[in-house]
Amino acid sequence: MTDTTPVPAVGQIWQDNDPRAEDRYLRIVDIDASRATARPITYDPITRIAADLPGGRPTRIRLDRFRPTNTGYRYIGQDGDGR
Repeated sequence: MTDTTPVPAVGQIWQDNDPRAEDRYLRIVDIDASRATARPITYDPITRIAADLPGGRPTRIRLDRFRPTNTGYRYIGQDGDGR
Protein backbone atom coordinates (compact mmCIF):
# COMPACT_ATOMS: atom_id res chain seq x y z
CA MET A 1 0.00 0.00 0.00
CA THR A 2 1.10 3.57 -0.60
CA ASP A 3 1.07 6.44 1.88
CA THR A 4 -2.33 7.57 0.58
CA THR A 5 -3.89 4.10 0.40
CA PRO A 6 -4.13 2.43 3.81
CA VAL A 7 -4.12 -1.27 4.49
CA PRO A 8 -7.76 -2.47 4.33
CA ALA A 9 -9.41 -2.68 7.77
CA VAL A 10 -12.85 -3.33 9.18
CA GLY A 11 -15.03 -0.21 9.12
CA GLN A 12 -13.37 1.44 6.12
CA ILE A 13 -15.36 2.69 3.13
CA TRP A 14 -14.07 2.04 -0.40
CA GLN A 15 -15.40 3.01 -3.83
CA ASP A 16 -15.30 0.69 -6.85
CA ASN A 17 -13.04 2.20 -9.53
CA ASP A 18 -14.75 0.34 -12.39
CA PRO A 19 -16.33 3.06 -14.57
CA ARG A 20 -19.40 0.84 -15.04
CA ALA A 21 -20.05 0.99 -11.28
CA GLU A 22 -18.98 4.53 -10.44
CA ASP A 23 -21.42 4.95 -7.53
CA ARG A 24 -20.68 1.58 -5.89
CA TYR A 25 -19.49 2.03 -2.32
CA LEU A 26 -18.55 -0.77 0.08
CA ARG A 27 -17.95 -1.01 3.83
CA ILE A 28 -15.47 -3.66 5.00
CA VAL A 29 -17.13 -5.82 7.66
CA ASP A 30 -14.58 -8.65 8.04
CA ILE A 31 -11.04 -9.56 6.95
CA ASP A 32 -9.18 -12.86 6.85
CA ALA A 33 -5.68 -13.72 5.58
CA SER A 34 -6.37 -13.03 1.89
CA ARG A 35 -9.84 -11.51 1.48
CA ALA A 36 -12.12 -8.84 2.86
CA THR A 37 -15.87 -9.22 3.22
CA ALA A 38 -17.61 -6.00 2.23
CA ARG A 39 -21.24 -4.92 2.15
CA PRO A 40 -22.66 -2.42 -0.36
CA ILE A 41 -23.72 0.90 1.14
CA THR A 42 -25.19 4.20 0.09
CA TYR A 43 -22.73 7.03 0.62
CA ASP A 44 -23.03 10.78 0.23
CA PRO A 45 -19.56 12.26 -0.35
CA ILE A 46 -20.74 15.76 0.59
CA THR A 47 -22.21 14.90 4.00
CA ARG A 48 -19.98 11.81 4.41
CA ILE A 49 -22.97 9.81 5.63
CA ALA A 50 -23.04 6.07 4.93
CA ALA A 51 -25.97 3.68 5.34
CA ASP A 52 -26.49 0.00 4.63
CA LEU A 53 -28.02 -0.69 1.24
CA PRO A 54 -31.30 -2.61 1.73
CA GLY A 55 -30.97 -6.09 0.27
CA GLY A 56 -27.23 -5.64 -0.34
CA ARG A 57 -25.32 -8.92 -0.42
CA PRO A 58 -21.84 -9.22 1.10
CA THR A 59 -18.95 -9.62 -1.34
CA ARG A 60 -15.55 -11.24 -0.75
CA ILE A 61 -12.72 -9.30 -2.37
CA ARG A 62 -9.01 -10.19 -2.57
CA LEU A 63 -6.97 -7.78 -0.45
CA ASP A 64 -4.62 -6.97 -3.35
CA ARG A 65 -7.54 -5.33 -5.22
CA PHE A 66 -7.75 -2.52 -2.66
CA ARG A 67 -5.65 -0.13 -4.72
CA PRO A 68 -6.69 2.76 -6.98
CA THR A 69 -6.54 1.12 -10.43
CA ASN A 70 -9.40 0.64 -12.89
CA THR A 71 -9.90 -2.92 -11.59
CA GLY A 72 -9.48 -1.99 -7.94
CA TYR A 73 -11.02 0.11 -5.21
CA ARG A 74 -10.33 3.65 -4.00
CA TYR A 75 -10.15 4.43 -0.28
CA ILE A 76 -12.83 6.89 0.84
CA GLY A 77 -12.48 6.94 4.61
CA GLN A 78 -13.22 5.34 7.94
CA ASP A 79 -16.87 4.78 8.78
CA GLY A 80 -17.94 6.83 11.75
CA ASP A 81 -21.10 8.25 13.18
CA GLY A 82 -22.91 8.30 9.83
CA ARG A 83 -23.22 4.53 9.87
